[in-house]
Amino acid sequence: MLTKVESILLWSSNIWGFGTGMLGPLYAVFAQKVGGDILELSWAYACYLVTMGLGVVVVGRIADKRNDAKVLLVVGAAVGSVAAFSYLLVSSMWGLLVVQILSGVSTALREPSWYSLYDRYSGEGNNDGVVWGLAAGLWYVCQGIALMAGAYLVYAYSFDVLFIVMGTILAISTLYQATILRYS
Repeated sequence: MLTKVESILLWSSNIWGFGTGMLGPLYAVFAQKVGGDILELSWAYACYLVTMGLGVVVVGRIADKRNDAKVLLVVGAAVGSVAAFSYLLVSSMWGLLVVQILSGVSTALREPSWYSLYDRYSGEGNNDGVVWGLAAGLWYVCQGIALMAGAYLVYAYSFDVLFIVMGTILAISTLYQATILRYS
């Protein structure tokens, strides 16, 4: 049986995974659409990875020391929602670079905070495999289904519609995640 906080963390993460999974490999198609070649696309994605990688280390230390993991998680989710909607404004590789850095900051704030909280609230030992299996397995299922939904939205409508739906789903996840702030 999942605790209330554990349930909020699990399901808001899966909603988040669905929202972010909608872009998936379509990112490369979008980047080419705004004029990026293979090097520019690689630079933009590398900036995301480096920003996220360095940020995860720093935020992980902060989350452990100051017990602010809940706030960091919600702020990171809010930044990610803004980043998703920001794709609507991208018309050049420079704009894409900014959105990728913003996404990296979001991931850096969210990931270590989420793992810290999920570990803290997931109970003691007896069902760790099930608890972490649910977290990982459902994430991948949500991402797989989301990719097909995202591809359909782009195919039938446009990238703009995809980014609006994606941003809305991430905003819903953020609001749901924010409900953990009332639990001590």
